[in-house]
Amino acid sequence: MIDPPAVAVADPTSPGPGPEHEHEHPPTLVAPSPAVPGKQQWGRVLICGGTNWLALGKKGLPVDPDSPDLASPHTLRSLSNVKATGVYTSHSACHAIVIDVAGAAYLFGRNASSCLGLPTSTSPSISHRSPRRLLPSELGAPGGTKFTHAAVGRNHSLLVGDDGSVWSAGQNAHGQCAQPAGGEVGGFRLIGGGWARGKQREKAVFAAAGVNFSLVLTESGRVYAFGSGEHGQLGNGRTGERIAQANKTTYDVEDDPVLIKGPLEGKKVVQIACGQQHAIALTMDGLAYVWGFNGYCRLGLGHQKDVLLPTLVPQYAGANPLTRAAFVAAGPTATIVIDRQRMLQMAGKFKTSGAGSVGQPFTTFRYFAEIQGCKMLLASAGGVTHFATADDDDSSGTTGVMTIAWGQNAINSELGLGEGQPKSTPKPVRVETLNGIDVLALAAGQNTSFFLARPNEALGELPRFPETVPAPNLCVVCDEDREARGEEALECEKCDTPYHLGCLDPPLEGIPEGQWFCPKCEREFVEVVLPLPVPGGKKPVGGKEEEPKKRGRPAKRKAEEDSEPERKVKVKK
Repeated sequence: MIDPPAVAVADPTSPGPGPEHEHEHPPTLVAPSPAVPGKQQWGRVLICGGTNWLALGKKGLPVDPDSPDLASPHTLRSLSNVKATGVYTSHSACHAIVIDVAGAAYLFGRNASSCLGLPTSTSPSISHRSPRRLLPSELGAPGGTKFTHAAVGRNHSLLVGDDGSVWSAGQNAHGQCAQPAGGEVGGFRLIGGGWARGKQREKAVFAAAGVNFSLVLTESGRVYAFGSGEHGQLGNGRTGERIAQANKTTYDVEDDPVLIKGPLEGKKVVQIACGQQHAIALTMDGLAYVWGFNGYCRLGLGHQKDVLLPTLVPQYAGANPLTRAAFVAAGPTATIVIDRQRMLQMAGKFKTSGAGSVGQPFTTFRYFAEIQGCKMLLASAGGVTHFATADDDDSSGTTGVMTIAWGQNAINSELGLGEGQPKSTPKPVRVETLNGIDVLALAAGQNTSFFLARPNEALGELPRFPETVPAPNLCVVCDEDREARGEEALECEKCDTPYHLGCLDPPLEGIPEGQWFCPKCEREFVEVVLPLPVPGGKKPVGGKEEEPKKRGRPAKRKAEEDSEPERKVKVKK
């Protein structure tokens, strides 16, 4: 999972130091997102793939017509009025977390083992139609505390606050929630160990989660691990394998966060990522360290032996700064690195046949010929899917964002390639359904994919999910249909409620530019820390709003004919 507000990584375009001088001239740091000067770094949440949370990955369950598989990206209607700074899920999860500019978290999806902070017995899932909104103050944090980051494991979740606190909920059989191991954590609890105590007390800024372990990164660049050590996921040099009663083999379980030392000692780590049972860390000087389960050579070290201590990947340790790493991501059986030349490489197994499959995994990090000429920005790995973004230069010289996808055996349309298009592809292809849309962040789940997209005209043309919601046919202020007499009406972008321009307070003279939300939806998620919006989608009081030049949605819009242009699969000229 990848998000705009994450900790900084080395700028791929900045020359970096050689290994002998790596601390003398650190590279310029940038946020791991396609930052565009003068444009907001928040976006709207898009979704494609499976939405029947309780049935995903399971056979024999009834189909829910209200929760279909989405063949192309849709704006998630319930969060369409939320300015999101991050969206989080994982390759092994069927739930998601969104964080907005006010620092609130929105949780929805399958609530297995109470991973969304509510008892599974009463809430087996939380609907995407009405996500759970959660503030740090509800968890006992001081007023004004904001959530800044989140991590999603298979059945557990972590929330990070701007004061450096971390809360956990969900499956905790192996201590992956950093609470006394056993059972599950039914509501979000504060993690009190490791970085949060003692003389070296400091703030946590980033988290990552696998199936049965978790990692936390602090502002000084240190990494803490907790959970199962069966395959070396804790990076402490041991698994603790031993014979227990009845000849049962057990392994170390650490429910108190352990500082990962060894090769990471003295290194400033700026990004971490977890596969199911392996991990990768990126240092400020562009070095990549891997550890944990190494089946299918997913660590890119040329062998399949589990690695118990963080081990330097030789490919990114050369003297040439451009060969260093700039961004890392991890999937169930593969690992992704974007280097400082902004080229993407992958190690491990990522498809079902041919090179990169079970019998022919990438034993070391390798390029994809189809995207070798692209300037990559971000990457994310889902259950069987992989996404990346790259610069997209058009003929006018304007640089946008191109979204690329690949993956085999995708059964829920989670690649988002569109109606009538293949559900899976072994080679990277351009996601034509996202043409013209600037994707800020990627979050690929087990059967569902999420994106954050900057508002623009193209985004406004995407379908919304759910497509329709119950809404009145008459203006809710005057309860009359005066459109026949020439008076325009306007529909809310979220709830479809119609208002006559003259019935608004203050009245509007014409259809406004940008997305328009009715007064009720505008006030829904406004916090006192945010500038108050002005009705009509205009500039808010106390701040500048960056909205696309798109007219609001007129009421009683006519149905458009379904005419989808022919899909082009060429990624880059």
